Amino acid sequence: MSRAAIDETHRVDLESWVESAQSADTDFPIQNLPFGVFRRAGTSELPRVGVAIGDQIVDVTACLNADLLDSDAAAAAERCAVPRLNDVMALGSTAASALRRALSRLLRKDSEALRGETHLGTRILVAMKAAELFVPCDIGDYTDFYASVHHATNVGSMFRPDNPLLPNYKWVPIGYHGRASSIVVSGTHVRRPRGQRRDDAEAQPVLAPTRRLDYELEIGAFVGSGNALGVPIALGDAERHVFGLCLVNDWSARDIQSWEYQPLGPFLAKSFATTVSPWVVTLEALAPFRGSLEPRAAGDPAPLPYLRDDGDQTSGGVDIVLEVYITSASMRERRIEPLRLSRARFTEMYWTTGQLLTHHTVNGCNLRPGDLLASGTVSGSTRESWGSMLERAWRGTDPIELPTGERRSFLEDGDEIVLRGFCEREGRRRIGFGECRGTIIGSD
Repeated sequence: MSRAAIDETHRVDLESWVESAQSADTDFPIQNLPFGVFRRAGTSELPRVGVAIGDQIVDVTACLNADLLDSDAAAAAERCAVPRLNDVMALGSTAASALRRALSRLLRKDSEALRGETHLGTRILVAMKAAELFVPCDIGDYTDFYASVHHATNVGSMFRPDNPLLPNYKWVPIGYHGRASSIVVSGTHVRRPRGQRRDDAEAQPVLAPTRRLDYELEIGAFVGSGNALGVPIALGDAERHVFGLCLVNDWSARDIQSWEYQPLGPFLAKSFATTVSPWVVTLEALAPFRGSLEPRAAGDPAPLPYLRDDGDQTSGGVDIVLEVYITSASMRERRIEPLRLSRARFTEMYWTTGQLLTHHTVNGCNLRPGDLLASGTVSGSTRESWGSMLERAWRGTDPIELPTGERRSFLEDGDEIVLRGFCEREGRRRIGFGECRGTIIGSD
């Protein structure tokens, strides 16, 4: 399977002249360099592509205009003056890799550009705290999968205790087509949705705000170069079509969902908001953290041949630690630290990102630059690793107690959920994804 190799940009000893990139707890050291879209806050500037380093954003267009990038990086850099990453994504991994490599060299302490240049930072950097961030690309289509066997088993056991997993689960990656128009960037408030609920099985349904609002901890994969209609992508070639990964919170209204989902699946319970993190971590940056997923249970069927590839089997996983935190309005008023609800690993999924993409196209479906494929809820084998409130509070029967004494079966107005993710491995520099943050506000 073709995938990014470890190269000079991953060296643990690399240091940047951007001082904040040297902090041990930064998500964005020079070894990361994720892509996003920004503009200076409070201005009417056209948003444009930037790259995160420490607490700063590198303005790629400013670098290009100052003739600070080599010719190999020009193809991608010339497409960074617009408010979307799609044009860079469409060029494929080779062009994006050349730009990332050129930026790595520019930002190093021994950069040739620093010689005789005392104001380089003021020319090409914008402080994150002084920037407005956007959804990183125009998302034409959004697909949400169900790739955690632990999550699927937990949810299934709530409704089908004797048969939690349906017969198809271990054979086929399950997914549905979501709503791209309601994807929002981290920090956007989420309004409590209204929909049909039937709380009493003997009564008629009512149109009302959800009482069972939930979060879902997920990883999203942005498609880079797409495929033509009718031309499937083989698993051995799948990752060449993935630009990078982000954090996703697929907010869910569980009571609306339980009433509407049969026979065609999720609809209004999922389409009111999906939050994504603003920074896209490239597969190249993640190369040092690749490996296999956790072994499947004894007796599980082997994937069908189109979903089997030696490279994907040995290194199709990414070892990402994922965390969920909650703060209530009362906790913020009293300055109480956020409570961690979940800590999971992305290697505990049942299907790799490559398998999801390959299955998506096996029928000839065409994917386009900027399409988003979400993993589905990332849950592990223990309660502390379950990635939704539905699981953590077990359908409302075992509420979570907050430090204030408040209890949560599902989310209340004023609650803020923050997702975080990072990769760390001995001998490698820790890199992260930033935050995926959203606060619930009332339906009126």
